[in-house]
Amino acid sequence: MKEPQAERLQAHFRGAIEAQKGALLECQASILEAARIVGTAFENGNKLMLCGNGGSAADCQHIAAEFVNVLDKAFARPPLAAVALTTDTSFLTAAANDFGFESVFERQVEGLGRPGDVLLAITTSGRSPNVLRAARRAAEMDIAVIGFTGADGGDLRGASHPCIVVPAQSTQHIQEVHIVIGHVLCDLVQQALFDS
Repeated sequence: MKEPQAERLQAHFRGAIEAQKGALLECQASILEAARIVGTAFENGNKLMLCGNGGSAADCQHIAAEFVNVLDKAFARPPLAAVALTTDTSFLTAAANDFGFESVFERQVEGLGRPGDVLLAITTSGRSPNVLRAARRAAEMDIAVIGFTGADGGDLRGASHPCIVVPAQSTQHIQEVHIVIGHVLCDLVQQALFDS
């Protein structure tokens, strides 16, 4: 491997490690609060909805799968009700065509959400219009909103509580930490609900 490539590789790992260290120091309280909110929703028979764009859309699917399936086969437990609002291509394309892309998550929240549910809104910048519209509509419907973001938190800071703000500027590193936090969130919730 050429030396500049090795340096780039090492720099990426260092950035990822620093982002994780920063999140551990700065986001602990908000992650624990998020776990409490999600666990309470599941205890009460409610569900978790997730929305985001691009890599964050993939993270929604990944995190929802961990809740519905299982995080670790060594810890068998019943499925938990989680749905990624990023997966129904027929709906997404119809709503984007008829009402604009900014509406695609908001309309699903309106149609699927119920008071007591939770929306996990993911946007690395905190400024994605469709995610923010969904978060604001959820709050109006008495649906708790948890934010995953980074950098300065953007507008998602004011539209979610808690808002888990990864202290990093790089979208890649923010997304890498989001998936770590998603795994931690699932682990904390399942332990609270099922570890006797």
